[in-house]
Order: sequence, then structure tokens, then C-alpha cells
Amino acid sequence: MEAPKGIQILAEAGDIQAICRNELRLESKDGEISLDARRIRLMQLPEGKASTSSSSSGTRQTVYEVCVCPNGRLFLSQAGTGSTCQISNSVCL
Repeated sequence: MEAPKGIQILAEAGDIQAICRNELRLESKDGEISLDARRIRLMQLPEGKASTSSSSSGTRQTVYEVCVCPNGRLFLSQAGTGSTCQISNSVCL
């Protein structure tokens, strides 16, 4: 779809679904992309290995942070007291 002034897709009483074989891109040249939902699920993100080991204080639940590589790829890193995102992570290569 192409339009000189914009395109709006609206589903008042249902879902909108986009399925593709390879790559789905959302791109905004001069604005922003807003994801406005009660829940946003990022499925099957790879888990990176932090360069320093984080200590487990006996908690039952592991907490992760979502990290972004310089190339835009997302990955999970086990959260610590500070950020555990490392741009030298093998996930980013």
C-alpha cells in the first residue's frame, strides 16, 4: 500500500493480523512507531550471556531485561542490580 498522505487500518470489533514468510518492517522516517496495548509479547527472543555473572539471592523467579544491539536486534539478559546489556554480546553479531 502506498499513499501520499497516510493510511489508516482500523478494526473496531476484531483483530488485525499480518503474516509474512521473511521480514515484517515498520518504519517511520520522521515520526515514531507507537505500540499501544495492555500487553506486548516478544516471542522467542534469544538469551544473551552477560560478561559478569549475576548472583542469585535465593529468589524463585528470574527477572530479565530486554536489550537492543546496535543493529536493532533484541535479546534478553538476566537482570542484575545494574544493566546487564552488553553490546559485545554474541547475540549481536
